[in-house]
Amino acid sequence: MHERMKPRKRAINLSVDADLLDSAKAAGTNLSSLLEGALRAELRHQRWQAWREQNREAIAASNRELAENGLWCDAYRAW
Repeated sequence: MHERMKPRKRAINLSVDADLLDSAKAAGTNLSSLLEGALRAELRHQRWQAWREQNREAIAASNRELAENGLWCDAYRAW
């Protein structure tokens, strides 16, 4: 079994509001971990938005089909 590889890290310079940074440090916030998590979430959101835009027409067509004809399984529902 292979040992999981540690992600490569890169040092960067950022400008952050001084009071905000002081508060975060006082609270024991791991800024690197917080930034990585926020970047992952933002990139996931951007990919989702791009997917929605790329598939906008197909989604609209599917929604029209559903509105006009319902679900194929509606006749078999017991509720």
